[in-house]
Amino acid sequence: MDAWLTSARDAIADAAGLAPDRLELGEREASDLLDLARIAAHTSGDRTNAPLLSYFVGLAVAKGGDLDAIVSAIRELR
Repeated sequence: MDAWLTSARDAIADAAGLAPDRLELGEREASDLLDLARIAAHTSGDRTNAPLLSYFVGLAVAKGGDLDAIVSAIRELR
């Protein structure tokens, strides 16, 4: 992650009362999320769907959803 994203992650962790390492983002996860954002923006025709989709994905994973299954489901929407 770049410096800005690391700072944002740290601020989010602090605001949520979490240790920053609980919000780690690996290269594969980052790549998958960027791909989903691209799909949302281009397939839907509305760029604002990209951050909203990212939020939905984050909520689903936080509630126990499997990121790989979610990524596959969104990729099938093309």
